[in-house]
Amino acid sequence: LIQRFGDVVTVLSHDNYYRRLDHLTFEERTKINYDEPAALETDLMSRHLDELRRGNAIDCPIYDFTQHNRSNDTIHLVPKKVIIVEGILIFENKQLRDLMDIRIFVDTDSDVRLCRRIVRDVRDRGRTLESVISQYLGTVKPMHEMYVEPSKKYANIIVPEGGKNLVALDMITGRIRRHLEEA
Repeated sequence: LIQRFGDVVTVLSHDNYYRRLDHLTFEERTKINYDEPAALETDLMSRHLDELRRGNAIDCPIYDFTQHNRSNDTIHLVPKKVIIVEGILIFENKQLRDLMDIRIFVDTDSDVRLCRRIVRDVRDRGRTLESVISQYLGTVKPMHEMYVEPSKKYANIIVPEGGKNLVALDMITGRIRRHLEEA
């Protein structure tokens, strides 16, 4: 969508709103369950989304996955005509959900999700295969079943096969195009 619409789109990622855990050691931070809603500062994200919708810029936190902690840096986001809110737990929170004009759930097969996680975490986050699989079985999969999967009911559109679903992608881009024409 960013490639198609360019400069009129901004992305607000729920991943950047993981709580600051300076009071914990690195070792302690590696043991946190990051796949439950309490791990995220969703109330701050809701306030930031509300500010962007009102036409005000925000300083979005940046999360450092290699340190399991928030960075001291921020990203200055200016309001755009289209704000994409992304994250696996964004529909779990009613306050955040209510700020969204369109809620799209991208449904991906669990095998594909696990493979993507392994590649990303080993390549980009310096994790071992064993640690990724242990985390997946211990927290990721159970939290997906407890929070993510049930939140699908709040979506206006459920897109199977993610970005490979060209019919859904055409529908979504058409809706965004109409929104831009109305603005």
